[in-house]
Amino acid sequence: MRFVKMHGLGNDFVVIDAVRQRVEMTPELARRLADRRRGIGCDQVLLVEPAADPRADFRYRIFNADGGEVEQCGNGARCLARFVVDEGLWQAPRLVVETRGGLVGLFLEPDGQVRVDMGPPRLEPAEIPIDAPARALRYPLEVEGERVEVGAVSMGNPHAVLEVADVAAAPVGRLGPALQRHPAFPAGVNVGFLQVLSPEAVRLRVYERGAGETEACGSGACAAVVWGRLAGRLGPRVRVHLRGGDLVIHWPGEGEPVWMTGPAERVFEGRIRT
Repeated sequence: MRFVKMHGLGNDFVVIDAVRQRVEMTPELARRLADRRRGIGCDQVLLVEPAADPRADFRYRIFNADGGEVEQCGNGARCLARFVVDEGLWQAPRLVVETRGGLVGLFLEPDGQVRVDMGPPRLEPAEIPIDAPARALRYPLEVEGERVEVGAVSMGNPHAVLEVADVAAAPVGRLGPALQRHPAFPAGVNVGFLQVLSPEAVRLRVYERGAGETEACGSGACAAVVWGRLAGRLGPRVRVHLRGGDLVIHWPGEGEPVWMTGPAERVFEGRIRT
């Protein structure tokens, strides 16, 4: 099976063309491909398939390193856009892909950056999902014997946002997995630790479902900015500093789509026996 290794700010992917080659992806195969010692190694495996939705150009499937299939991955979406153009599957600078989380619009910019229409955020508890009686800016939870307050946003996948004074000292390794498996989040959750620097800049670390802490999380950056805007802490255009580099997130406000702009890099290609 032919693959291409790519990354978006260090969030790395094995990208597979399932349009021109037959691929039967299973959780076991995804775990094998993602294994950094016995496979290729990645945070997520991305599969490009023919679209089932007539409004889309391709179907985009995402498998975490633990083999679980998930709804959305913003950094992966940028890599997918670069992949289909580089591979000759698509020629126009704009395309639409279908994901388990909905349709996503992708735009290749002249400077090589990729802009992603992530759609409007989902904020009602049932849509995120979070077990709560009503929508709130902060949801109180008991975690590891302490009370924490988190924001909750869905960008097609669920995110919890925890504001911290210093992201470098944030208890990502302790609270990340504890919140991820908290019963308040029936589908699990990606956990973002947000430090606001100014209305135009933040620092962010994300503990992702099925992958652990990654160098960058595009949907997590979107969710953090949405929550920061709702909290009155951020403006409409924010530079998000992640461990792997920067993303620019633009969100005018409720009812509007979130736009994410950032790089997508090709690392190498190869073949692996399956």
